[in-house]
Amino acid sequence: MAIKGRVAITGRPGVGKTTTIERLVEILPLSAGGMITKEIRVCGHRVGFSLVDVATGEQGILAHIHHRDGPRIGRYTVDLRSIEEIGIRAIRHAIDRCELIVIDEIAPMELTSPLFVPAIEEALAGDRSLLISTHAHADHPLAHRVRQELTLFRIKQGNRDGIVSEIAAHFGVER
Repeated sequence: MAIKGRVAITGRPGVGKTTTIERLVEILPLSAGGMITKEIRVCGHRVGFSLVDVATGEQGILAHIHHRDGPRIGRYTVDLRSIEEIGIRAIRHAIDRCELIVIDEIAPMELTSPLFVPAIEEALAGDRSLLISTHAHADHPLAHRVRQELTLFRIKQGNRDGIVSEIAAHFGVER
């Protein structure tokens, strides 16, 4: 029996969205694919973000303060090639071959790629289980759609320790 769940996670930067997703991927009995973003820190300072293919572990640079070629979001320059060759490829692989599609996250950096929105729309149109995070204040039609169409969980400092069990229960897994 396939477990179905379509979950959106939202919250402020640094609250634990990615950590929650990583924990869920570990405990859910579903083959998972898609992309996760992680902070790159040097000497305790954030200098960028990496992009990781959930299924293969392949990594690339999503954005970095020292990149010079690509769209700028704040002090970071986005690497469109990594989004398209690692992130979008990982999402499309998950759409075709995995039970759970992971997309971390729908936020301004990822949205700089013109290929990102169609890939997410394709995932939403399918019947696979979804685990998608959005920036709490992302004001993009796709982020609004995800927060409205999927079961929404808001992560805050006060609930982040127990939210993994709550979301796992939504997927039919008791912890």
